[in-house]
Amino acid sequence: MDRVWLKSYPQGVAHDVAPDRYRSLTHLLEESLRENAARPFSVCMERWMTYRRLDELSGALGAWLQARGLEPGARVAIMLPNIPQFAVTMAAVLRAGYTCVNVNPLYTARELEHQLNDSGATAIVILENFAGTLEEVIERTQVKHVVMASMGDLLGFWFGRWITFAVRHLAKLVPAYKLPLSNGRTVTPFNRAVAQGSALPLRPAAQSLDSIAFLQYTGGTTGLSKGAVLTHRNIVAAILQAEQWFTPALGRLGNVNRVNSIAALPLYHIFALTLCLLAIRWGSHLTLIPNPRDIGKFIEVLKKRPFHLLPAVNTLFNGLMLHPQFRTVDFSQLCVSQAGGMAASAGTARQWQELTGCAMVEGWGMSETCAIGTNNPVTARTFSGNIGLPLPGIDIAIKDEAGQSLAFGQPGEICIKGPNVMPGYYQQPAENAAAFTADGFLRTGDIGIMDSAGYTTIVDRKKDMILVSGFNVFPNELENVISLCPGVVECAAIGVPDDKQGEAIKVFIVRSDPTLTEEDIARYCRENLTGYKHPRYIEFRDELPKTNVGKILRRELRTAK
Repeated sequence: MDRVWLKSYPQGVAHDVAPDRYRSLTHLLEESLRENAARPFSVCMERWMTYRRLDELSGALGAWLQARGLEPGARVAIMLPNIPQFAVTMAAVLRAGYTCVNVNPLYTARELEHQLNDSGATAIVILENFAGTLEEVIERTQVKHVVMASMGDLLGFWFGRWITFAVRHLAKLVPAYKLPLSNGRTVTPFNRAVAQGSALPLRPAAQSLDSIAFLQYTGGTTGLSKGAVLTHRNIVAAILQAEQWFTPALGRLGNVNRVNSIAALPLYHIFALTLCLLAIRWGSHLTLIPNPRDIGKFIEVLKKRPFHLLPAVNTLFNGLMLHPQFRTVDFSQLCVSQAGGMAASAGTARQWQELTGCAMVEGWGMSETCAIGTNNPVTARTFSGNIGLPLPGIDIAIKDEAGQSLAFGQPGEICIKGPNVMPGYYQQPAENAAAFTADGFLRTGDIGIMDSAGYTTIVDRKKDMILVSGFNVFPNELENVISLCPGVVECAAIGVPDDKQGEAIKVFIVRSDPTLTEEDIARYCRENLTGYKHPRYIEFRDELPKTNVGKILRRELRTAK
């Protein structure tokens, strides 16, 4: 394939990456722990952790897990928010030779039971806040070992005890639970497991680049979630790709190990997870935000010290800008405002750049691609409205239903191939047969157009397309236009059944201006959209339904009464 996009690469960015320089992801991880021992790795509630401490804690927890007799490659579920225990557990599981199964802490019992059983997890590290959910399902799973974390475990003796007390007894965020101990099941406090493991040796794991590092479950917005098999090679490749792509924007810092990355997006999600691993590769540090929904406290953290890399979804960028204290933040050191996880709107991007001086850079990817598949150059000075170029070593093709590649400018399914792309879904042979083209490209389900410079623009998801009187209408286009209407914070467009047109367009809008009316929106649409794209129905809402990482759930809007 002619990689036309390479001519559009920023200066100094390599065209390919070499994951084979490492034996495994564990090799990369342990190299960084050793080389950056004295450097800070994370800060949470103003309590710091160094790489040396991450090494010690993860080695101890890994040894404790090995002492439980888990078989090589065993699946260990991680159900934690953005607190220091997350990175410790992730590193421990990998170093012990096991597979990480990241779990959304806000899962319902039904969702948790499905993921534990589908993955075959035999151990779980979970924050006590969510233990009640586990209690409902644990006897119907294979989980034998539970490590129970408390919020303050790694925040220092006195401060940590205070935080745990406040979470349990003042905020009352830990509902009563009682995990059954039948059939040899064990429940061990996090700090006790670490203490016991510190007296045990961590045995080297027999891993290769083809071993499974993560089972990363898809969002599940269209049904039961599937586990994307991400190998050590996939993850190492994704880290090296991200390193090549992001480094040019950080040159003014002198050394990338000075980077302060804001970890507000949940680390269990592939977007934030990859950027966490990139920080480890750089030897830089993360600022952990356990609860980004508390925008006031989030902004107070941003004011503590200079920060350089801020990844977020469109809704989080909006939430920050709507807060009255947003303008008190010093953005002078911000090098990259990375948008992903959902489509970024032109209205949000324009306002963000006006207020911060930093252009929003949009990328695109999936759990199946270890997050970033394409990205705009991070040195960009303006928002492009497209998803950018394939990262080093990645091929993108726009294909028709038969799997044939289409010409530039022709809309078709975005298909991707590269060392970061999963080999398949866990124990899903039928899904895997449908997921890949005959020439090895992963079908993404996204409809896009590539131009002659290699930049791709997403038109929309196949399943979200609205058919109005035989015309294809793509919600992303409508949402992008309507988001620019003064007084609109965010919006979502869906198709609703219509006897005459097949489908009609309905738009849901969250407004910042309470005087904004349906007629104002209709007039704006008449001025900016062709006739068949005009919404027939307009509904104002206080908020839109979203996943925990901020994706708007159009499915819920379709089924709402």
